[in-house]
Amino acid sequence: MNDIRMTNRLLLIIVIPFIFYLLKVLSFIFVPLVLAMFISLLFLPIMRWFAKKKVPKPLSILMVVLIITMIFKVGGELIKLSSQEILSADSQFFQTAETKIVGFIVSIEDFFGITRLQDETVFSHYFKSNNMLNNIGVTIDFISNALSLTLTTTFFVVLLLSGSMNFEKLLNNTLFKVKYSSVKAFRRVEKDIIKFVQVKFIISLMTGIGFSLACVFFNVSFPIFWGLFAFAINFVQMIGSIISVALLALFALVELDPTGTLLFFILTITAVQVVMGGVLEPVLMGKTFSVNVIIILVMLMLWGYIWGIPGLILSIPITVFAKICFDQFPRYKVISSIISGKYS
Repeated sequence: MNDIRMTNRLLLIIVIPFIFYLLKVLSFIFVPLVLAMFISLLFLPIMRWFAKKKVPKPLSILMVVLIITMIFKVGGELIKLSSQEILSADSQFFQTAETKIVGFIVSIEDFFGITRLQDETVFSHYFKSNNMLNNIGVTIDFISNALSLTLTTTFFVVLLLSGSMNFEKLLNNTLFKVKYSSVKAFRRVEKDIIKFVQVKFIISLMTGIGFSLACVFFNVSFPIFWGLFAFAINFVQMIGSIISVALLALFALVELDPTGTLLFFILTITAVQVVMGGVLEPVLMGKTFSVNVIIILVMLMLWGYIWGIPGLILSIPITVFAKICFDQFPRYKVISSIISGKYS
């Protein structure tokens, strides 16, 4: 028995890295699939409501796809408004921004003792002109990858909602095993994940609105852009909030003098993040979704390395999903306690 147990542990040690390697190599399949899983979970209650009303499944799927399309259209319109907002800025703003950015970089160079070639400007030193074609190529690759991810995710969402890929049956046959308890466990997992995604969306939306209002109140340019940026990056747990505050504070240096106004602006956007992410989010999430800070950092690094930016966004939902699944089995309560930071 001891030999068999040791063999199983060795096989597990070998299999786990191989699984993560496959997840990285086949990321073009697994990223949209996992993303589609969370999206479809949000719309499964609507699909059940349509089923109770005896609405034909093709029609209910079409209505859900139309809802998703409308959400994307609203997002597209907001992105369009932010683009017009940036393009409509006068040249004086960009000249002032360039002057302050150059002064900021020069002060950093003086502090660290960095020297440039004689008659070489800051932008020619740090942004080489021969990299322009490479930048265009990177932009085209990013747009094509984003389009491919969107289309593949939409395809998987339709499959999951139509029942062609029965996620509930898959979990029942692999994780939960016992029929009646598996249905109950899946309903709980589904309910908790829906609550997690909804709360995260609401908190991110309120954070974005708070950033936009702060920009309007303090006369900082591009409030729509900064609101959208704060909303999007807030889905990256913990790191996203730091990045949004830091970048907006640096941007505010261009328009606001380094006096009390700038300080109050930084304190305002910091307070928005603290209230939303540090107070409201834990209250709305509850103890069910509490994840240890160390686990958050480890998961961000792990999934960020495997799947890049999508991995950073999906890392915490995947971790919460795993924790909720572990909660269904008493023998794995220790793992769930480690994830939540409760070791007793």
